[in-house]
Amino acid sequence: MTDTNRLSQIEIDDTGLPAPTPQIDQERKVAVYDLIEENSFAFPAEKGAPDGPYHLLLSIREGRLVFDIQTEALEKVGEFHLSLSPFRQVVKDYFQICAAYFDAVKRLPPSQIEAIDMGRRGIHDEGSRVLQERLEGKVIIDKLTSRRLFTLICVLHFKG
Repeated sequence: MTDTNRLSQIEIDDTGLPAPTPQIDQERKVAVYDLIEENSFAFPAEKGAPDGPYHLLLSIREGRLVFDIQTEALEKVGEFHLSLSPFRQVVKDYFQICAAYFDAVKRLPPSQIEAIDMGRRGIHDEGSRVLQERLEGKVIIDKLTSRRLFTLICVLHFKG
């Protein structure tokens, strides 16, 4: 990763969304922090995009997931509108298993918590894979960046 192939700022437009639970808010903060610390975000050479680092505004508009990307000098680089349909089931599954995990932590033995956590990580990996597929040809991201961005997509899906 070069210093130019990365995100340096991430904002989430949560206008119109319900206030997040403490767990959702913590997931969001950790994902943004981790993304800023380490990520890989580049445009394919044929796109002729200016060098980064980039600022990302992630939102849902008119029922679509929107990646609005600018340079640090606030020069518009691109805006991608992705259908939410491919994410709906995996996000639903992820929220269900997260709820089971948070409940398990309160009352189950470590071996059962670990099994649920493995399932949670598997669903998270699936969401990450879906995101990488949806962004193919638009931007190049690594698996870790995709996982963290998927967490933020889940935050945008939170209905209270």
